[in-house]
Amino acid sequence: MATVLVRELIESGVHFGHRASRWNPKMRPYIYARRNLIHIVDVRETIRGLLRARKYLQGVAAGGSLVLFVGTKRQASDTIEQQAQRCGMPFVSDRWLGGTLTNFRTIRSRLSRLEELEALRESEQLATYSKKMQSALNREYRKMFRNLNGIRTMNRLPECLIVIDPRKEKNALREALKLGITTVALIDTDCDPDQVDLPIPGNDDSIRSIELIVRLLADAVEAGKVSAGEMKQQEVKEVTAAVATPESSEAETEA
Repeated sequence: MATVLVRELIESGVHFGHRASRWNPKMRPYIYARRNLIHIVDVRETIRGLLRARKYLQGVAAGGSLVLFVGTKRQASDTIEQQAQRCGMPFVSDRWLGGTLTNFRTIRSRLSRLEELEALRESEQLATYSKKMQSALNREYRKMFRNLNGIRTMNRLPECLIVIDPRKEKNALREALKLGITTVALIDTDCDPDQVDLPIPGNDDSIRSIELIVRLLADAVEAGKVSAGEMKQQEVKEVTAAVATPESSEAETEA
């Protein structure tokens, strides 16, 4: 299994870092070598970070908490959306709105406006407006849908953020740090690992690398949700058995 994972990581190009001139010295422990002025990430460190992150995410999901997927760069947005939807978690794939976490109540209130616009578009009432007003309402809807659709199901603050490229998502990291929310991030050789709780060193510009890492993390979240469901079923069975036991013992006593 470990050999297969290593092969997948190398084939996806996860070990290719940035040019040596752009590196962050704090990434030194995660760098294996330098080839043609490009830093090579130590795949062993990538696997260590990935295993730690998967174990933590599985525990978070098993506890019923939310995991927010964040990746607004072009290479990551589609993958973030697909994998977050697959494991039933909220996501931000287009633009991070300032205050998404620190001003969560206000952001949630804007969802009512989005639902209002959706109801208006589905009804025949929109046709009664002027063409200029229809255009303005449609433009407002498209903008709000892009920004808010991914967090529509986020009815409370998440316990963890999965971030692609902390340099790009610095506002999200800043808000998570302020609220004490754990961060898991795919970090390249130009990033600061001290800003992340659970760093996964690797290529954060390659589409294949991002797809592989995010898919493995989403699998861990999904596994945690499955184990949580199994635990609930077991609890229901135990409660049912406990309720049924006194009745059966009373029947035997009367007999």
